[in-house]
Amino acid sequence: MEFTVGGRLEVRINSSDVGKRVSVRSVVEPGHDGAKFTDTVGILTSWNDGVLLITRRTGDSVRIEETALVAGKPVPTAPARRRGPSATFPELARAQAGAWQPLESEGLGDWVLRASEGFTRRANSVLVAGEPGVPLDQALERVVDWYGRRGLPAYIQTSTGADSTHEVLSARLEERGWRREVSANVMVGPLAPLADAEDAARLDGVAMARQPDTHWLGRYNRASSAGAVSPGVLRVLGSGASTWFATVPGESPEASATAIGRCVVDGRWAGFAAVEVAAARRREGLASLVMAALARQALDEGASASWLQVESDNTGALALYDRLGFAVHHRYHHYRYMGS
Repeated sequence: MEFTVGGRLEVRINSSDVGKRVSVRSVVEPGHDGAKFTDTVGILTSWNDGVLLITRRTGDSVRIEETALVAGKPVPTAPARRRGPSATFPELARAQAGAWQPLESEGLGDWVLRASEGFTRRANSVLVAGEPGVPLDQALERVVDWYGRRGLPAYIQTSTGADSTHEVLSARLEERGWRREVSANVMVGPLAPLADAEDAARLDGVAMARQPDTHWLGRYNRASSAGAVSPGVLRVLGSGASTWFATVPGESPEASATAIGRCVVDGRWAGFAAVEVAAARRREGLASLVMAALARQALDEGASASWLQVESDNTGALALYDRLGFAVHHRYHHYRYMGS
C-alpha cells in the first residue's frame, strides 16, 4: 500500500472526509528500536476530539488517535469481487427485502419499519434504504416508540462492505448506545453450477411444494422451537415473488423432514434460505442436494444468479457455501436499542 509522495509519508485526509473510504497508517508500538505500524482500510465514520473512527467491511470499527497517524489518503471503493455475479447493493437489498416480507410495515422517509409478531429479526427491524426524512435522533425516537407499542424490541438493520452501505449510520447507532447483536454475510453465486451439481436420479428424492407442510416445518428450527406454527409465521415464510419449499422426506411418514430448503425467485435472482439438515444426517451432501433442486426450479423460471444470508460465526455453513461457489458481497447487522 503506497502512501508516499516524493518519498515522504503524508496525511492527506481530514474531518471533511467523513463518509469516504480511506486507507491510513498509524503507530501502534512506539519505541527506541523502531516503531511498529498498522494499516487500516474502511469508511471514515467520524473524526471527533482527536480520534478517528474507521469502519471496516466487516462492520467492526477501529479507533485511531489523531496523534498516531503517520499517513492517510482517500481510496476508491472496494475492488470488484473475484467471483460471483455482479450486483449493486440497492439491487441485492431489494431482492432480499422482497423475499422475506413482514406482516406489517410503515415508512419513515426512506426507512421501512417492519413487524411480524417477533418472528426473526429480519422481519422485525427497520430496513434502511436511504435517509429517514427527519433528524436522526428524532427518527430513532419514533422507531423505539413504534416497536414499543407492539411489544417488540427496537432493531435497525444496517449493511457494510459495499458501495452505498451504512457504515456511518452504524457508527452513529453505536455512539447512541445501540448494540450490534447479530452480523451476517450476504453471499452471491452463479445459479447453473448449483443445479448441475447433482444427478437427476438423486434429485428425484426431493419433494417440491409452494407451501411448507408439517414435515418441512418440523425440521425448520425457527418455527418448531416455539411449538405450533402461527398463521403469521406461515405468511412470512410464504412471502416472495415465486416461493418454493424443498423437502427430503424423513425416515418414516410421521417423522420430520431429513433436510429442507426455501427459495424465492425474483427476476434474475434466486434467494436461498432455511437450508437445514437433521443432525444425524449431516455430511451426506443433503444441503447441496436441496439447493440443487431449488436451483433447477429457479433456472426454469428464468433466474441466473443466487444469493443467501448466513451468520458470520456459522463456520460450517460458510465453508459449504464457499465450496459451492458463493462469495461475500456485503454484510448486514442488527442493532438493538438498549434503553436510556
